[in-house]
Amino acid sequence: MNTLHSPDYVVFLVYFLTVAAYGYWIYTKKRAAAVSSTDYFLAEGALTWWAIGASLIASNISAEQMIGMSGSGFKMGLGIATYEWLAAATLLIVAVFFMPVYLKNKIYTMPQFLRQRYNGTVAMIMAVFWLLLYVVVNLTSILYLGGLAVHGISGIDPGTCMYALAIFAVIITLGGMKVIGYTDVIQVFFLALGGLVTTYLALNLVSGKFGTTGVVNGFNLLREHAGDHFHMILKRDNPNYLDLPGLTVLIGGMWISHLSYWGCNQYITQRALGASLPTARAGLLFAAFLKLLMPVIVVLPGIAAYVLYRQGSFQSELLLGGQVQPDQAYPVLLNLLPTGLKGLAFAALTAAVVASLAGKANSISTIFTLDIYKPYLHPGVDEKKVVWIGKFAIVVAMAVAVFLAPRMGIGAKGGFQYIQEYTGFVSPGIFAMFILGFFWKRTTSNAALFATIGGFACSCLLKFVPNFIDLSGLASSGFAKANDTGVYEIPFLDRMEIVFIFCVFGMVVISLLGKRPAAPGGESSDGTSLAVDASMFKVSKGFLAGTLIVCGALAALYAVFW
Repeated sequence: MNTLHSPDYVVFLVYFLTVAAYGYWIYTKKRAAAVSSTDYFLAEGALTWWAIGASLIASNISAEQMIGMSGSGFKMGLGIATYEWLAAATLLIVAVFFMPVYLKNKIYTMPQFLRQRYNGTVAMIMAVFWLLLYVVVNLTSILYLGGLAVHGISGIDPGTCMYALAIFAVIITLGGMKVIGYTDVIQVFFLALGGLVTTYLALNLVSGKFGTTGVVNGFNLLREHAGDHFHMILKRDNPNYLDLPGLTVLIGGMWISHLSYWGCNQYITQRALGASLPTARAGLLFAAFLKLLMPVIVVLPGIAAYVLYRQGSFQSELLLGGQVQPDQAYPVLLNLLPTGLKGLAFAALTAAVVASLAGKANSISTIFTLDIYKPYLHPGVDEKKVVWIGKFAIVVAMAVAVFLAPRMGIGAKGGFQYIQEYTGFVSPGIFAMFILGFFWKRTTSNAALFATIGGFACSCLLKFVPNFIDLSGLASSGFAKANDTGVYEIPFLDRMEIVFIFCVFGMVVISLLGKRPAAPGGESSDGTSLAVDASMFKVSKGFLAGTLIVCGALAALYAVFW
């Protein structure tokens, strides 16, 4: 039953007051000193490693994971966990190779990197793109799915839920990155606790369905009765191959998706850009450990709901118009929680949504103020006004997202797929532009423009060409598979890999034919090379030990669930 009772509201109120009080305490502490724009947007030097790691996870996990990924667990099984487990390995790569470049060159925003490495034209194009992406795709989908999810457990009108989530997120975001970073620690605590409680309930329900007790028996029963849902690498005959095309998740396009998201994304990297290199690396390592836990919270409940559905449970709740609705799996489980624990799950869901909204809104504000307003619209503006403009941008962005969210058709597509599809159109070009900009001094600004525009055009071509050209001949090689309408199309992750190779090849050719970039400190329309040397990539023994533990755990997980 999707209603909350008094004890549930008490638990939620404790969560709300804890976050609000702690956030206000952090805010009042920093008001004692003059606040610069870098302090407000990046919490320069203020976030500890555990705050950075927690904030990364809190900002990443939202309704599209807790609802959408759980639904994918119902539909395709543990394979969807590759988005979480490979993220752990990606965070380590970003910590070793990306963070030293950003911090050594005092990079505060992604457009700033592009302006410094290439030129203002590339930076402005990408700044505008990122603003549109964050507002039109990310904020809208998080708000829409968050509103539906909260409605599913509380019974409150979805629109009202959406407005309340937006207001709560704005209040936190207005305090700046320092408030976001430290309150995210509390958000992650409630997210993990509430998520684990839901998983515990789901596994107990499975064991009870078969006349046994305990979560261990429940997990073993999942593997027994849904063995096809415990494969990380899907075969070509799997109906979900278009979403997770076999080994591509280990040696292909999944890496491009992850490295672009975790390494070239203002929304993510902003958490560490204000820290020292050891602190930033420790925070990313902590986030990698937390990533190993995430499938237990967001995937296992979906698989449990699948087994229970196959045994006759949830027939009316998961069937709509004769079609199974996988995204309803997690809300159905939440509504089975007893009074009190349901309030905890309600708090966990709210924490996931609010933390992601706050992180996105802060990144929107940072890019607009530091990369558009300050350098182009009002050069020489004082720091106090920059901060106020940033706060105004937060409110405007959230208001626009609230208006657009119900009108974007997100529900029909599915939130997780909605975000992956639209960001995937540009991720290969962005990653190519960043990775060559890091490590090949010859790369020119014209090559970067090619990756931006040409990569997007190539993505669109590969997406829509199957509607006009029969690709069934590629089916035997695994590079095409029939979709629900019978049209053979290239799997999404394979398209990203093809586009990335196309972008890199084009950038190399254009760079070799073009004008050589200036040396550091020189004047050139093609930007300057960055300060990069081999010593930057050395890591501490503690970080190396943690890396080996994470990699060992990943190897074991893939070996067991291959």
